[in-house]
Amino acid sequence: MAERVVFTPAAVALVRRLQACHGPLIFHQSGGCCEGSAPMCYRAGEFRVGANDVLLGTIEGTPFYIGAEQLKQWGDHMQFIIDAVPSHSDSFSLETRDDMRFTTGARSF
Repeated sequence: MAERVVFTPAAVALVRRLQACHGPLIFHQSGGCCEGSAPMCYRAGEFRVGANDVLLGTIEGTPFYIGAEQLKQWGDHMQFIIDAVPSHSDSFSLETRDDMRFTTGARSF
């Protein structure tokens, strides 16, 4: 069975750089509000996983969560593809301090 979440080489490189600067991390796929629908990266312990969050997988030892209701909207046969691109953003996610941004793509499997 395919992994539910995969990271591009650019995203892996950025995760490694963030881990070197900030230590253990956690991802949460934002469900909207002020952050749109971007994957958000926090220092471990700075984001509280809720009872309705689902662990999709890990990358470089970093857990990646999504809200159960949002996962339902994406569907059971979608693989999340996390990439990193240059971007200027005012997001709360750690990578924005480096003028980078994680993005989410998807493909069916």
